[in-house]
Amino acid sequence: MALMITDDCINCDVCEPECPNDAIYMGPEIYEINPDKCTECVGHFNEPQCQQVCPVSCIPFNPEWRETEEQLRAKFEALQAPKA
Repeated sequence: MALMITDDCINCDVCEPECPNDAIYMGPEIYEINPDKCTECVGHFNEPQCQQVCPVSCIPFNPEWRETEEQLRAKFEALQAPKA
């Protein structure tokens, strides 16, 4: 399951640099998370780093993007693979 940023986001800029996969970016109004790049920090950390630093707790798990630990690990490995 990828994470998502809700409308409670205050654009404080602390989450974006914490993402090891560069999945967080500035959208039209608030920060957003690219679910194709979000591994919930699997492969990097034990906890999602964006959730840890968010001062308003606006980064829940996205119920529409469900993935198992194995799927997240596979996504992490694909993102880390050298580009040919």
